[in-house]
Amino acid sequence: MGTAHPIPEGFHTVTPHIVVKDPGAAIDFYKKAFGAEEICRMPGPDGKSVVHAEIKIGDSVIMMGAEYPGMTQSPESLGGTPVTINLYVNDCDATFKRAVDAGASVTMPLADQFWGDRYGKLKDPFGHEWSIATHKEDLSPEEIGKRAAAAFGKDCPSS
Repeated sequence: MGTAHPIPEGFHTVTPHIVVKDPGAAIDFYKKAFGAEEICRMPGPDGKSVVHAEIKIGDSVIMMGAEYPGMTQSPESLGGTPVTINLYVNDCDATFKRAVDAGASVTMPLADQFWGDRYGKLKDPFGHEWSIATHKEDLSPEEIGKRAAAAFGKDCPSS
């Protein structure tokens, strides 16, 4: 038996843990939409349901669990989510299209943004919000502030 690392191999300091009504269907969607790799799937007592799963998208792990009324609820049951999961990719246009083709709906079309990213937002079939981005320009806080002011037509703080 070895010494466990405080952060498990393959994980980062912050790891999203999302709740969905049907983790099996969510895993299938994330594979199609974002090229996710399934790491593990723990079946429930009935042998069919999934109580916990882990997927990897790029270099990041996302945990997911089934909804349990009274304990955890999915965005579907709550009527939405205030959280957006940001996904940086090499080609946001291709990833965005693949996600839409897999069943995601567009909530903000892709566009070049004042902060230097090409960026758009999607809602997956399970109610989770995703922003898809490709970083295009390295900008100083001052440059971002000027661009924000121009985009919004008013003064914007640069920090």
